[in-house]
Amino acid sequence: MKQDKTLDGNPGFVRSLGLIDSTAIVAGSMIGSGIFIVSADMARNLGSPGWLMIAWLITGILTIIAALSYGELASMMPHAGGQYVYLREAFNPLSGFLYGWTLFTVIQTGTIAAVAMAFSKFMGVLVPWFSETNMLLDLGFLKITTVHLMAIACILILTFNNIKGVRNGKVVQNFFTLIKVIMLVGFILIGLLIAHNTNAIEANRLIYWKPVSLTGESLSGWALIAAIGVSLVGSLFSADAWNNITFAAAEVKNPKRNVPLSLALGVTIVIVMFMLANLVYLNVLPLRGIKDGATVVERGMQFATNDRLGTATISGIFGASAAIIMAVFIVVSTFGCNNGLILSGARVYYAMAKDKLFFEGASKLNKHGVPANGLKFQAIWACLLCLSGTYSDLLDYVVFAVLIFYVLTIGGIYVLRWKKPEAERPYKAFGYPILPAVYIVTAILIMTILLLYKPVFTTRGLMIVLLGIPVYYVWNWYTGKLKKSLK
Repeated sequence: MKQDKTLDGNPGFVRSLGLIDSTAIVAGSMIGSGIFIVSADMARNLGSPGWLMIAWLITGILTIIAALSYGELASMMPHAGGQYVYLREAFNPLSGFLYGWTLFTVIQTGTIAAVAMAFSKFMGVLVPWFSETNMLLDLGFLKITTVHLMAIACILILTFNNIKGVRNGKVVQNFFTLIKVIMLVGFILIGLLIAHNTNAIEANRLIYWKPVSLTGESLSGWALIAAIGVSLVGSLFSADAWNNITFAAAEVKNPKRNVPLSLALGVTIVIVMFMLANLVYLNVLPLRGIKDGATVVERGMQFATNDRLGTATISGIFGASAAIIMAVFIVVSTFGCNNGLILSGARVYYAMAKDKLFFEGASKLNKHGVPANGLKFQAIWACLLCLSGTYSDLLDYVVFAVLIFYVLTIGGIYVLRWKKPEAERPYKAFGYPILPAVYIVTAILIMTILLLYKPVFTTRGLMIVLLGIPVYYVWNWYTGKLKKSLK
């Protein structure tokens, strides 16, 4: 494999990721446990099968537009750091730093922590010793259970494997992505061809385009738009992390072609499967249900136990074994998902450290050509978030923060077309200038709805971003002072 060299002769990144590897990172990072859970909350918000599918369709269209738009930036700047680099070049170092800051404090590490905890909790279905009631340490302010132990072990094992080189990381990614795609396709086929429930299908048909709130109030006009906007929090989060391949662009073979193509392929494949998975739910369960229903059918999608729609869907076929089957799937899915998140995230911290905006040690590559220190910093913070118990709260803030940076980054396409018209663009954003503008306008509308209807979550997410501003100036002041003292 080709390994780049830095100007001082030190090891550079290894261009080891082909198109299949890159697509596996896109798809594998997107498919976690969310697709089997979030539609329950969406069903409660919308109360209508048709509008549930519309919400997922909006998610799919927005995600595909964003991926196709990012393709231009990726082909133009195929460097380590991806989105951080795009924002820095389109606007200024501060905008890039705010993204990197939010990525490290909340987006990437918070997601890694949440996915690791989901992995551990579902592992507990297979091995009951991993339980939130099995306490290892209780200091009052700090409680460590066997679930925390397994979550931390998951993060550390994947981090160690990725420290050994990008080849190790891609082997794990390719294997687990292939397995979970096969399992998800199997779930879809079983749900559509075998597990269909005639009564559920008829019940859903009668209310297909009749959205109602949980209080029974019909939704129309702005109330319906607001309900869709709020429900998109779950679907957008489930479909997120597609941009992670841009972080590792420096390790992709022929990145000007393969990064944009992997974005398009990976996102399209996953969105199609997510849409089909929701058709499975509607094919097996009535969307509306009774909170205290005795059976999975009576509870429906809205009140599936612990929102575990996947388990509820296949329980009609496999009975009590459904929980075991779904646990196996989610254990595989979350393990592979976290590998993609861990592999790619450290490349952003590497790029920031090169710009003196992160700990200097993160700017170094080890003998295997990977930012080992960045991987370690990421693992430490993600493990602390697991122990803090705040990771689930942080994720409520993530979607708003993520949308801010997606809007800015896609807006950066217009800025860079103006600032650098002569720059090489092997791939240009599909549908430019209309489709990127559609994404920006729609995302701003969603953010406005979230500010109005989920002000606690959105304002806290915004505060995390804004907190990065004083951190940026203090960091620059400190590094400048340190530089002078060393002269």
